[in-house]
Amino acid sequence: MIDERHEELASLYAFDLLEGAERTQFEAELARNPQLQAVVQELRATAASLAHTAPPRQPPGALKQRVLASIAATSTDTVPAAPDNIIRPVEFRRRSTFLPWAIAACLALSAVWLGQRYVTVRNEVATLESQKSLVEISAQMTQQQLEAERILTRRRMEDNGKEIASVSAQLAQATTQLNEARSQTADNARLLAEARNQLADRERLLADARTRLNERDQQLATLTQRVDALAGASADIGRQLGEAKQQVAKLSDELKQQGNLADLKITALASLLKNSPQAQAIAVWDPRKQEGILNVKDLPALAANEDYQLWVVDPQYPIPVDGGVFRVETASTGTVSYKFKANLPVAAINAFAVTRERKGGVPKAEGPFVLLGK
Repeated sequence: MIDERHEELASLYAFDLLEGAERTQFEAELARNPQLQAVVQELRATAASLAHTAPPRQPPGALKQRVLASIAATSTDTVPAAPDNIIRPVEFRRRSTFLPWAIAACLALSAVWLGQRYVTVRNEVATLESQKSLVEISAQMTQQQLEAERILTRRRMEDNGKEIASVSAQLAQATTQLNEARSQTADNARLLAEARNQLADRERLLADARTRLNERDQQLATLTQRVDALAGASADIGRQLGEAKQQVAKLSDELKQQGNLADLKITALASLLKNSPQAQAIAVWDPRKQEGILNVKDLPALAANEDYQLWVVDPQYPIPVDGGVFRVETASTGTVSYKFKANLPVAAINAFAVTRERKGGVPKAEGPFVLLGK
């Protein structure tokens, strides 16, 4: 951009008003600055157009006679005294010499004023252009800021959408877990009810066993009294006494066996059949003898190529232990008492199960579950 000093020098140079070293320096700067050359050309074009801006004027009507009279007077040998209204040559020469310089000075002043006005206008235009550039830059910055804010807002909306989706997924997962917990609670309640029923059955069986134990105690007391009464009898009585002693010994063994009732595993098995919901079974397991008894009631009979198979669930084995197979005949009305042994040593029993399998049984349960008890 051209500074204010070079614009002033350009306006003076365009009207040939620069002289000396100042003119030489300006011409050197003009030779290497294309923008300054363009300014000088514009100023010269403006100065050339100034002559066309002055309005045309008509000379006075008496000017022509005065000029012709002056020419006629100078052509004669004797110059008579010219009247006052005749232009003398010297006066006309003075006037004709002063007028161009006056016009030139006016034109120079006008050119200087126009040059300065041109420079001022150019400065104002440059200022306006700078302001316009600043406004455009500010508008671009505002637009970029709005675009950045729009992008940030869109990203925030996307992040919020992701968070909402994540929260919705977590809510759905929590709802699923709650439903599973409710289902598990219902299953636990059902298992608790079954356990209570099994406990009631075991307490009933234990009460029955205690009743039988009391009856045998009474029988033992009666036999002891009889032995005491027959102690001083005859040989026949001695023989009867020996038999009574044998019965006492037998009853003592039975009483010892009855003392192990607390170690028995007694489990009630419930029906899993829709067509026979009243079916049930009681399994009694003696861990000392490693054998047990299964009493089944109201269990439907099977086809000739099928058998019921008993399974013992021991946590030390990955699959249930085979307890053997049994059948229910039609004439028995679904009631059977089955004595069984496991094919593997059993340490602890978590549950008994009965499945329907093919004839002869299988090493691993394949058929549907019929009875189940824990």
